[in-house]
Amino acid sequence: MKPEACHSIADLRRVARRRLPAPLFHYIDGGADDEWTMGRNTAAFERWALDARVLVDVSTIDHRVELLGQTLGSPFVLSPTGMNRLFHHHKEPGVARAAAEAGCLYSLSTMATTSLEDISALGEAPRMFQVYIHRDRGLTRELVQRCRDAGYQALCLTVDTPLAGNRERDKRTGMVMPPRLGGRSLLSFLMHPRWSWNYLRDPDFRLANVIDRVDALGGGAMSLIDYVNSQFDRSVTWPDLDWLLGEWNGPVVLKGVQSLPDAQQAAALGVTALMLSNHGGRQLDGVCAPVELVAPVRDRLGDGVQIICDGGIRRATHALKALALGADAVSIGRAYLYGLAAFGQAGVVRALDLLHTELQRDMALMGCRSLSELTPDRLRTLELETP
Repeated sequence: MKPEACHSIADLRRVARRRLPAPLFHYIDGGADDEWTMGRNTAAFERWALDARVLVDVSTIDHRVELLGQTLGSPFVLSPTGMNRLFHHHKEPGVARAAAEAGCLYSLSTMATTSLEDISALGEAPRMFQVYIHRDRGLTRELVQRCRDAGYQALCLTVDTPLAGNRERDKRTGMVMPPRLGGRSLLSFLMHPRWSWNYLRDPDFRLANVIDRVDALGGGAMSLIDYVNSQFDRSVTWPDLDWLLGEWNGPVVLKGVQSLPDAQQAAALGVTALMLSNHGGRQLDGVCAPVELVAPVRDRLGDGVQIICDGGIRRATHALKALALGADAVSIGRAYLYGLAAFGQAGVVRALDLLHTELQRDMALMGCRSLSELTPDRLRTLELETP
């Protein structure tokens, strides 16, 4: 099967499910607890309908955005996602190359299986590095300096992970890192020989950005929950954000904001952008969808802080709704990971091509020539029945 045979993100998801051993697919696909929030991240877009206008000259469509001091060819930001080597041997470089080709901002995770220097060596492209405040503040300071030396344009601080969420799918499938070809998951690995062959040929699953300081996996396989709970600092507070802003002295995105008071405090401290996010529904189950926060945050803060809506986006129409509500950009994670798992770099290229093709077509059908024309009056709020 070729990437061109997939005509939606849902198609890429189906191929990814066939090609990945069960523990790895469910690691991408799963959320916390009952996965209510994860499902609502996408379902919440149904609260609004697009307002289409006709008899508009849409012979030229412009979907460029200004974000974090960069002019980008696309409103889609590729969210930081950890351990891409789990899903395909093209891992993070394949994703970064696809993002550069599409004109998207690529975000590399601290928990990547490729070093930030190796990603920078791929060539000039808009890139952001995602950090946590580790128990060892020296490690965080070191990562900041490495990003400065490697020419990253922005930092993204994730703050919704004082400890790992309750990801029950991982527990049921026996998901550990690096993957263990045995136990409950052995049959699934045997049924996916292509992935297993690449695993045996290239078994390097180290967390490349912290391996010199924290060889967490050196003692053997462990669950993601165990890693997060052992390395991340639960005592992180607002002064730590202020400290990071001073250390970096450049554009900083605060990822994981889920409330108006937090949005206000972050803006007051001077962050460049807020990434409204609930970690893809993988942390606290029961919180609202990020798209539901866009308008209230924009109304409260005005235009002083940029907003990135992260979570649940599977179609360009979702992006258009978030942008019309007041977001400056949208962020995708699972959408491109399904492509990576299905076809490697070519699958990420396909995922982004699908979204951009949809975006151009849907903007034309809306009578919208540029993203600047997406304002709240281009949406209609629907009265949804409560079950």
